[in-house]
Amino acid sequence: MTRTPNLSHGRGYLAIPGPSVMPEAVLQAMHRPAPNIYAGELVDMMPGIMADLKRVARTKHYAAIYIGNGHAAWEAALSNVIAPGEHVLVPATGRFGHGFGDMATGIGAQVQILEFGKSSPMDLDVIAAALAADEDHKIKAVLAVHVDTSSSVLNDIKGVRGVLEATGHPALLMADCIASLGCDRFEMDDWGVDVMVTGCQKGLMVPPGCSFVFFNERAQKVREAMPRVSRYWDWIPRSTATEFWMYFNGTAPTHHLYGLRTALDMIHDEGIENVWARHGVLARAIWAACDAWGAGGDLRMNIADPSCRSTAVTSLRLNGNDGTRLRNWVEQELGLTLGIGLGMAEVGDPARDAFFRLGHMGHVNGQMIMGLLGSIQAGLSALGIAHGRGALDAAADVIAGGEADGLSAPSSDTVDAVMNDPTCCGHGQ
Repeated sequence: MTRTPNLSHGRGYLAIPGPSVMPEAVLQAMHRPAPNIYAGELVDMMPGIMADLKRVARTKHYAAIYIGNGHAAWEAALSNVIAPGEHVLVPATGRFGHGFGDMATGIGAQVQILEFGKSSPMDLDVIAAALAADEDHKIKAVLAVHVDTSSSVLNDIKGVRGVLEATGHPALLMADCIASLGCDRFEMDDWGVDVMVTGCQKGLMVPPGCSFVFFNERAQKVREAMPRVSRYWDWIPRSTATEFWMYFNGTAPTHHLYGLRTALDMIHDEGIENVWARHGVLARAIWAACDAWGAGGDLRMNIADPSCRSTAVTSLRLNGNDGTRLRNWVEQELGLTLGIGLGMAEVGDPARDAFFRLGHMGHVNGQMIMGLLGSIQAGLSALGIAHGRGALDAAADVIAGGEADGLSAPSSDTVDAVMNDPTCCGHGQ
């Protein structure tokens, strides 16, 4: 009997929710000898990098770069505005809400968790009640995750600002956009966000190693009143650097900067509105395929309401250990790597093997997503996992109709209408 040949040889496809696919242009920009860090092009490009980072964040205020991952950005942001013993409120919708809160605990803050589970967005009414109950205004900040990479939920950050204003609460609004920046629409200034953190390895399409903190004048005033901030985490010299080394409190992440410069050029050449729109169409194609598979089997998307799903990552589940079986098969046989079901079940819990995730962030296009979906369908068939038919046709119809359905990103009015809809995104749940 002739065995089916292995089809994984060739370029692999890493479809996990970060690190995302690295563009060839970014990799080529990084492939160079060590540069001079005292004068020359690297020093000269820094003001433009800072300005273009703020363009992606949609802010006119401040930005700081740290050599570290998203956890470093959490600690940097918190260290500048939260003193030991102060209180923060954390509405948690997955693993990374808890992670943000745990980092606050680590610097000595008193953390109040509002638990919304792993399959639902934040409930703004519950947040409002917690803020209203804080009559002495002990809560100094609300730590809100825009997109939780584990659950794939998209939270209403603008709505949290509305709740703060409605309750008259002075707490800072701190947003984690590590998974969402450059993928899902985010408007830092227009949404009233005081502090935002992100990393370079997802929508910004650069290898892991750099993170960013953006902040406004309200946050800066809080920083100025802090009793102390460590020299390394202090965002003031980084955001007002007059010498190259000050951006990094020492030696720069030289090759990351070349990659970041190229990635920012790619984003701005496409246009951020078009970047958001591209992610929206490709995500809807994935969801259409998942709906078709689920109609004749056990596949389920973790977030039921499409308006509360991220366009950067989709968390899914099957039965038993089928999630792990599927991941292993497509990687070993086809060269496609899917994400583990991070944070959806504890280590050692058999339920962990039911979950998996699809990363569709950054440098992805239509043929990549169709290849991703075709590979999953092949895996479902090869493993005998029950699934509905017509998934690839459904996805293709979304992509083919993308322009007719409005390939451009939704307008601010449309976003406002969705965010103010009481039936979705955490209102009144």
